[in-house]
Amino acid sequence: MTGGGRESEGGEEEVRGARRIPGPRGAADDLDLASVPLPPLPPPGGTAPDEAVPEQAQPASAPGDAPESDAGEPEPDLGPAPAAEAWPEPGPGPEPDPWPVPEPADGTPEPPAPGPLVSSAPVVLPHQVLKALLGAWALSACSAEETAAVEDHLTGCAPCADEALRLRDAVGLLHTDGSLDLDPTLRTRVLDGCFGRRPARIPVPEWAAPYDAETARLDALLRDIGDSEWHAPVRLQWFEEERRVSRRTTVAGVIGHLMAVDGLLSAALGLDDPLDGGKTPLDPTERTETYWSATRRPPTRAVREPWRAQSHELIRTASFAGRNVAETSVSYGAFALPLQDAALDRAFECWVHGGDIADAVDYPYPAPSAAHLHRMIDLAARMLPAALAGRRSAGLAGPAKDLVAAGAPGRSLHLEIEGHGGGDWYIALDSPAAVGAPERAVAQVALDGVEFCRLVAGHISPVEAAAGQEGDREAIRDVLFAAASLSRL
Repeated sequence: MTGGGRESEGGEEEVRGARRIPGPRGAADDLDLASVPLPPLPPPGGTAPDEAVPEQAQPASAPGDAPESDAGEPEPDLGPAPAAEAWPEPGPGPEPDPWPVPEPADGTPEPPAPGPLVSSAPVVLPHQVLKALLGAWALSACSAEETAAVEDHLTGCAPCADEALRLRDAVGLLHTDGSLDLDPTLRTRVLDGCFGRRPARIPVPEWAAPYDAETARLDALLRDIGDSEWHAPVRLQWFEEERRVSRRTTVAGVIGHLMAVDGLLSAALGLDDPLDGGKTPLDPTERTETYWSATRRPPTRAVREPWRAQSHELIRTASFAGRNVAETSVSYGAFALPLQDAALDRAFECWVHGGDIADAVDYPYPAPSAAHLHRMIDLAARMLPAALAGRRSAGLAGPAKDLVAAGAPGRSLHLEIEGHGGGDWYIALDSPAAVGAPERAVAQVALDGVEFCRLVAGHISPVEAAAGQEGDREAIRDVLFAAASLSRL
């Protein structure tokens, strides 16, 4: 065997296919080929004879033997071989790849030249190897030869093809930029589809739909969290007069607060009030403090069941009660709301406190659907004139400048809500009985829908609200502070 074992290596490459890793580079690769003199060309006018081609390498020849042509004549002396001193001396180990040489004139086959780095011949791999490569193939981490071999194998192997499809689907989930949580509108769309096929005999009233949706979303969050997360600290924030107030509780304490205030709706519908025994207060803050102080132990996840049962009972009772129940008055102590607005208020608070819980346990919690958010914003906009009048009576807002008769258009502020659940509202500035009108607008405020709701919830101050403002500065300030004053525990 000659050539330092190169023939055996070439044979193995023919069995295995294209070489993956190139062999050791010869010293000639490192030379500047432009500086190497070329052999003299044959004279013009005819074809150079075979014997004119110098023999540069013969693996079977002994060192020092002169190559011979077919006629047995010695080769012409062309002088010393060009740049012969640049070749390395032979040493132990495999020889470097020789410089490509032409086929000798006597027809003796030369050893096969090293194959190219990338071959068009397919790689022949056993089934187990190809099966093990499916994961790398799904991640696009295979070489070109491996990819071709795997894809060729998938055309004829059904089990591997099924596994490859499953792996590709899994890779798609790994690379997604969206949230893996369910779309908040999915429940509504599924119910709409079901009711489209078979309408409910007793449908949920349209005004109760936001409360139904928000309690369901919060319940889904509560089902996902562990026992220890029910004791995660939650800080509730709201505004009182001109300052921000906060109260620290736990996730379970927030659910107890929601259940205590929802009891106002239960009492209005003739259902059991969770604060039974003795005279119960109507103010939401006092009801919450009463509930928290009555519990002998810190509330745990056990509070979820009675809260969810209460919300289901409210929706069921409102559905069976018919249309007239929507105007039933629900007293909050200092003010009262019809049941349809009270249910919308409870949906708003359920969403806001659901976001507080989600922040505490690091859980994604998107805003309500655009239709439900629009109705929440509309409720706050309708409550702003009364809130302005209350602040004016307490000396916290500027005096009325243009009093008009009830129902007549008065000075107004154009509240432009952009984005999710947006719209346009005109807020009467001087009297809660006046009607906001575009022709009487003296100022304009532009806010994002979710940002406006955060202002109404007391999560940001009026000064921090990122608002586009134009017109009467005093009217703008009064409306923003009146929006913050709607917040409560």
